[in-house]
Amino acid sequence: MSVKNFPLSKVQIEELEKRYPTPFYLYDEKQIRENVRALLRAFSVFPGYTEHFAVKALPNPFILKILKDEGLGADCSSFTELLLADMAGIRGEAIMLTANETPSREYLKARDLGAVINLDDFTHLDFLEKTLGSLPELVSFRYNPGPLKGGNAILGKPEEAKYGFTREQLIEGYRILKEKGVKRFGLHTMVASNELSLDYHLETGRILFELAVEIKNKTGVKLEFVNLGGGLGIPYRPEQEAVSWEALAGGLRKLYDDIAVPASLGGLAIHTEYGRPITGPYGWLVARAIHRKSIYREYIGLNASMADLMRPALYGAYHHITIPGKEGEAAAGKYDVVGSLCENNDKFAVQRELPPIEVGERSGDFVVIHDVGAHGRAMGFNYNGKLRCGELLLREDGSILRIRRPETVEDYFATLDLQALSRFGT
Repeated sequence: MSVKNFPLSKVQIEELEKRYPTPFYLYDEKQIRENVRALLRAFSVFPGYTEHFAVKALPNPFILKILKDEGLGADCSSFTELLLADMAGIRGEAIMLTANETPSREYLKARDLGAVINLDDFTHLDFLEKTLGSLPELVSFRYNPGPLKGGNAILGKPEEAKYGFTREQLIEGYRILKEKGVKRFGLHTMVASNELSLDYHLETGRILFELAVEIKNKTGVKLEFVNLGGGLGIPYRPEQEAVSWEALAGGLRKLYDDIAVPASLGGLAIHTEYGRPITGPYGWLVARAIHRKSIYREYIGLNASMADLMRPALYGAYHHITIPGKEGEAAAGKYDVVGSLCENNDKFAVQRELPPIEVGERSGDFVVIHDVGAHGRAMGFNYNGKLRCGELLLREDGSILRIRRPETVEDYFATLDLQALSRFGT
C-alpha cells in the first residue's frame, strides 16, 4: 500500500498562500532527486544505461535542469520540447526526438542539437533524407508490435495505434539505411501508459531483445541501443503498490543475459524514457474549497478546474485527495469534488468519502490532489477563458521557488491582434 503524504502542513500552506494564492502546483525537489538516484542505481547493471525523461510529462526547464544535474536526458516529441531541453542544457545524444507526423523543422532542430532521431514511419526515411540533405550518423526506429503485444486502457491496443513500424518494415528499413551508409542504429518501442504490471514491462523487454537478435541475423545490423520506452505506472490509489526499480532492472537484466548476450549483443545499451514514475508522485495541486452544493448529490466546488488538471475528466483517472489538518478525521459523507468549468465532467473526484469540509474563498479548507507531478499542469488548457495556475518548487533547503507564474488575462489576449480588431468592421 502506498502512503499519500504532503510535505507541507496546513499552517505552512496558509503562509505560502499569502505570496502565492491557490490554486498552484507544488513539486518536491528532494524526493525527485532521490527517486532518480534510485533509478540509476538499479539500472547500473546495464552497460551504457540512459534515461531520457519524457518532457511531455512535466515541461518545465527548472525541473529539466534538476534531472540533467542528476544525469538524465530528455525524450522530446515536438519542436517546443526540443527548445525546453536545450534551455535546460540537455543536448546531443542525451536528447531523443520521438515524434509522429513530424514536420521538417523538428528534424532540422533535432539535427542542430545533435539529438537522436527516432523515426515513427517507414516513409520518413525518404522524408528525413530530403529534409536534412543526408542521413544522420545514428538513426533509430520506433516499433509497433501489433497484436503480438497487449495494450492497456490509456494507450490502447498497439495494432490500433498510429505509432511505429511493423516488424517487416523494420527489417527493410535497417537494410535500406545500411546500404545508404548509416553506421549506428537504435530500436525503440512504447506500447503502454501507466502500466503497473511488472510482467508487462518484462515482456516488452523480451520482445525487443529477441527483435534485436532477429535484426542482426537478417540484416547484419548490430544495434547500438534498445530503448524500452516508458509507460511505467505509479500507484495513484493508496491500495496500489509501485513497481520497484530493482525488480524491474533485475528482471530485464536476466532477459538480457538469456537473449542478447548469447547472440553477441552483450554491449547493447539500454535506454528508457520514463516520465510519470520520475516526477508523478512528487507533485500536488493545492486548491481551496470555495462552495458547497446540495442537490441529488453533495458537491464541493474548488477554485481549480479541469483546465488545471484534466486527467480525471479525460480518462476517469483516480487522484487521491486529502484535506490538510484533517488527515486523521473520519469521513463525513460522499462528495463530488468539482471545478467551475461549463462541462459536467469537470470533476476531480466522484462520490469520494471525505472528512467535513469548510468552504469559502478565504476561509475554506485547502484541498490537496496527489500524484499530479506528471501529465498534470502539462495538459492544462484555456476553455471557458480559464487561466492556468502556476508552479512552485519546494527546494531541498525547505525554501519555495516559483518556477512558473499563473497565467493572466493579458496572457490570454496576447495572441489576438487587437489593433486589427479595433479596425474590424469599420
